[in-house]
Amino acid sequence: MRSIVKLIVAACVPFVVAACQTVATAAEDKHARIVNADDASRAALQTTVNDILNTQVLLADDALTDSSLLVIERNPPRTLQNPNPRGLIMETPIQFRLVINGSDCILIDERDSARYELRSTACKAE
Repeated sequence: MRSIVKLIVAACVPFVVAACQTVATAAEDKHARIVNADDASRAALQTTVNDILNTQVLLADDALTDSSLLVIERNPPRTLQNPNPRGLIMETPIQFRLVINGSDCILIDERDSARYELRSTACKAE
């Protein structure tokens, strides 16, 4: 019986350690914005957002340069019968938050708190 308890404890220790590191890492996050935006940093942001959403998204050149929050709203679908749709989209917009942790710029998907490092990007705390 004791060997089973030891086995269970040994199996759980890595998860506890990883959880503690994740909490400590998130505690060091500071809201940030992109500074000195260039083609490489814009491409890194564009690629990351496209990969997360699994679609092509149109981002402004100054995205995340004035604020740490990036909000993406869905466009109404176009059809042959309605090429210029109008009306409200009632879905909650997708939100991303840019944070700095040490010297790393990290984009956080607010839907599930997933973290994505933005390479070739300089940012500073707000």
